[in-house]
Amino acid sequence: MMDPGTTTKADVHGRIGRFMLADGLDVVMDLERSHGSWIFDGRREREVLDLFTCFGSSPVGYNHPGLEDPEHRARMDRACRIKPSNSDIYSEEMAHFVELFGELALPSGMPHSFFISGGALGVENCLKAAFDWKAQRDGVAENDLSVLHFEHAFHGRTGYTLSLTNTYDPRKTDGFPKFDWPRVPSAALRFPRTEESRAADLADESASLDAVRAAFEAAGGTVALAIIEPIQCEGGDRHLSGSYLRGIQDLCVEYGALFCLDEVQTGFWSTGERWCFEHFASDGVAPDLVAFGKKTQVCGFFAGGRMDEVENNVFRESSRINSTFGGNLADMVRCARYLEIVRDEDLGAAAAATGAYFLGRLEALCEAHPDRASGARGRGMVLAVDLPSEEVRDSAVARLAGDRNVLALSCGAQTLRFRPPLTLSDEEVDFAMEAIEAVLTEN
Repeated sequence: MMDPGTTTKADVHGRIGRFMLADGLDVVMDLERSHGSWIFDGRREREVLDLFTCFGSSPVGYNHPGLEDPEHRARMDRACRIKPSNSDIYSEEMAHFVELFGELALPSGMPHSFFISGGALGVENCLKAAFDWKAQRDGVAENDLSVLHFEHAFHGRTGYTLSLTNTYDPRKTDGFPKFDWPRVPSAALRFPRTEESRAADLADESASLDAVRAAFEAAGGTVALAIIEPIQCEGGDRHLSGSYLRGIQDLCVEYGALFCLDEVQTGFWSTGERWCFEHFASDGVAPDLVAFGKKTQVCGFFAGGRMDEVENNVFRESSRINSTFGGNLADMVRCARYLEIVRDEDLGAAAAATGAYFLGRLEALCEAHPDRASGARGRGMVLAVDLPSEEVRDSAVARLAGDRNVLALSCGAQTLRFRPPLTLSDEEVDFAMEAIEAVLTEN
């Protein structure tokens, strides 16, 4: 076996490819020299501005100075040397994380939490919690239970979540057995916001809510929950309105189902607030279940008081939902430090401000080159713009990475999306926009 230090960075893809599919980005990340918003690519000895951040999972960039805190380093060292089964063996390191998560991340009225490794498994256990709740509360037979979900959704690739995921790329679900659960159209906002687009949005929302009601009626009381992303990220960065989400929530209450938001991609201050749904407080959006992951790195879900309509719910009966490691302890220790950094540096406000600046630059790009870019949209560090076609978009992603030292993401049919860290600066936005405009306007 080779010592990693004895081979060049150029060997990395080949060494991995000997034993598994190695079709990732044409970059070799130098873990020591990467910093802030920049990945150091050891394959080409260059710095790359990272607007990808490992699918939006790196909240404070790379090698943040706060991670050098001696107390944190000691906790992380202990957690990396021993991996306890957190579901049954507790530690001071776990307690430190759980307390901080409860104090800084949990909204009021959310007394229940569950931790696991993987965002899809956070969603999966949301479903299990709701199935258990519905079966006990209303006496629905387990094989009759169902999940109401929406078009353009991505909720994961695990057993239950495969039946909910239906984004532009069919390779993620085709050929795998799925449940025939009710799926209804989703209503996304149009950009730019005009009188005409607002009127069209209201009509779409009304039609979607009518479809939700019809699906509840047709299901005959078997729907345990309705689940939706407040921004359908993989589906094309499709933003949903607070009034629309509230309409779904009200129908869930009316028909005896739980209302679940999948915030795996939008949570942990990504949009400037802790959770995207908190932007819609004035609309009264208050989910019963919220799945999280990505930027938290330890994943799971939290739940509100409606769970306690059933006395012996999954948060009270031992081992109804569980996993060996109950969320990776090293991820918990890292997330605890992220929470402290976000709090101490007020990164939610920073993400909102820099995100607004980034969005303004994208809107200006669309105004200057309407034939090249359209539909700029964003909340905080969840940003996107549409390009003329899938081919143009894919070419732009490749040219940004290869020629302009900028990593970005694709989603939907023709959308270019950006997921920078919460620490991104205005100067880095300017660097990114110069590269984006050049790629879109060069012949």
